[in-house]
Amino acid sequence: MAILETHDLTKVYPTADGPFKAVDQLNLSVNQGEIFGYLGPNGAGKTTTIRMLLDLIRPTEGRASLLGMDAQADSLAIKRRIGFLPAELALWKSQKSIEVVKYVGRIRGGVDMHYVYELAERLQFDLQKRVKAYSTGNKRKLGLILAMMNKPDLLMLDEPTSGLDPLMQQTFNQMMLEVKNEGRTVFLSSHMLSEVQAICERVGVLRSGRLVAVERVDALTHASFKWVKVRFDQIHNIGVSLQRVPGVSDVSTDEDGRVSLRLTGDFDPLLRAMSDHYVVDLDVEDPSLEEIFLAYYDNQVAAPSATDTHAMKELA
Repeated sequence: MAILETHDLTKVYPTADGPFKAVDQLNLSVNQGEIFGYLGPNGAGKTTTIRMLLDLIRPTEGRASLLGMDAQADSLAIKRRIGFLPAELALWKSQKSIEVVKYVGRIRGGVDMHYVYELAERLQFDLQKRVKAYSTGNKRKLGLILAMMNKPDLLMLDEPTSGLDPLMQQTFNQMMLEVKNEGRTVFLSSHMLSEVQAICERVGVLRSGRLVAVERVDALTHASFKWVKVRFDQIHNIGVSLQRVPGVSDVSTDEDGRVSLRLTGDFDPLLRAMSDHYVVDLDVEDPSLEEIFLAYYDNQVAAPSATDTHAMKELA
């Protein structure tokens, strides 16, 4: 069952240089009971998408539905059943966090304080301090508590682990897996690919407002290219000839004569090209999720813009 769907969802902003499409013809479906990763560097359109889904801004074109309801017409009913953590959390700085929790809980019709204290304990969070006294990471913890404390059917989390230390990231991962095991759904935007690889079943890759791929994480991690390192018994000038092999690219040779290359497709042409040389060692590695992600960008557009190139460098 689809818990979240978009149909040609588009957001266009007027600028001095003409219309800017922050999100362009987005068609996406997220199933009930899954953790879905929404990937892209800063400026790709992730936050704009989430704000449209929550009816915080209106789309220029297209439509969306959450929990089987229209994102605009049923906005209030939807908000009763979701938990939301924005990328930038704005709270009452002079209030203690326990007061913020109780106030938000009353707005939502009540909250189980025993569960709130359980969340705070797991996140190692002090509920008695004032919001202005918290670090960035602790503010994210408070945001997570506010999003999760009513056990919503759908969690919408925008860069949820930003500012969390590695130990807390592991705790967060475990909490999300528990949400999934309860049959609830998580929609998680991130540029931290290790986080997505650890907990998400499927990922959508967003580039300059356009969805360029939706894949299972295990399919992404078994991508169609591999890194190959070969050490020969003698130093040969074989790197030049290997560059002409179908599917081979990014060939380099270190000072010890070890040849490194990227291979797309079958191994047979490469093995035939090396058949006249004695191979001492052969190492094959799958690409990292970061490399796979960047490969999707490279494959979708031949000449990225300066903004895209900068964003990809930040991601790498």
